Amino acid sequence: MLDLNDVAVFVQVVRFGSFAEASRRLGMPPNTLSRRVQQLEAQLGTRLMQRSTRSLALTSAGQAFHARCADAVDGLVNAGDELLSGTAEPSGLVRVAAPADFFDLFPMEWLTEFLSAHPRVRVDFVLSDARADLIADRIDVAIRGGPLEDSGFFARKVLDAGVDALVASPAYLSSRGSPGELTELVEHDCLVFANPAGRTTWHLKGPDGVDAEVQVAGRFSGNTAQALRKAALAGLGIALLPATMTRRDLREGRLAPVLAPYHRAGHGVNLVYPSRRHVPLAVAAFIDLVVEKLGAVEELPTTDDDRSPDAPPARMRSGDAR
Repeated sequence: MLDLNDVAVFVQVVRFGSFAEASRRLGMPPNTLSRRVQQLEAQLGTRLMQRSTRSLALTSAGQAFHARCADAVDGLVNAGDELLSGTAEPSGLVRVAAPADFFDLFPMEWLTEFLSAHPRVRVDFVLSDARADLIADRIDVAIRGGPLEDSGFFARKVLDAGVDALVASPAYLSSRGSPGELTELVEHDCLVFANPAGRTTWHLKGPDGVDAEVQVAGRFSGNTAQALRKAALAGLGIALLPATMTRRDLREGRLAPVLAPYHRAGHGVNLVYPSRRHVPLAVAAFIDLVVEKLGAVEELPTTDDDRSPDAPPARMRSGDAR
């Protein structure tokens, strides 16, 4: 494999017209430059230039090789100069791992704004409810809800945990009655995350912070918080959802609180990326976008027609794998 440093030296020697001038411009001894070019010729198996300390002339092979690689070397040098001067423009591909229903929750206008501001950036979203392997899947940044594993990756919190609370539609409560005690939930249809057993245990904090739990089941289950919210709005049962997700529904009467003293500690949303060092400018710009948009959020929106056009995305459920 060619040593790219040798290729760069060759291009610079040709540009400056002699080994002596290249030595002055690059701050390297002429014999070092000559040796690097000789190494390159040995690797290529052909002579690239006829040379002396004061002048040189390219062979036909040298002319062809210089024509092919000069622009590439210049591009690398310019990129390095831009980064060192702090004037570089974000560019390149950003691969983002996010929940499968991410764009039901995340206003596309935010992404449009981002891409308009950074015309040289491309964004590739890997949407899945399976936890992405950042290294194997070449992920630049993952959007994750739930507790973080000790993976050695760098995580940046963009939403605090908050709490999860019990809610149901007025129609459901009118039909089935509102439970007065936690144990009465076993008599209700509860909306739970998909579980092969069909039942799940809700671990809650009760009055005065006392730990409590109850095993619940229902006829509807799903794998996202938004699916459970929509089921609750449709009157299918009682759901345990992030309070920030249901605040507007509660305020406008589409949902009603159930067993208000009981709640569960929620989980925040984090941005996870392989390292905080040497983060590409395009990736850093995307991270800044998410932090800016979500960092000031107090109320997370619904995805129905009543959502305001500039509303931020809903919180992801505990244990979502990104």
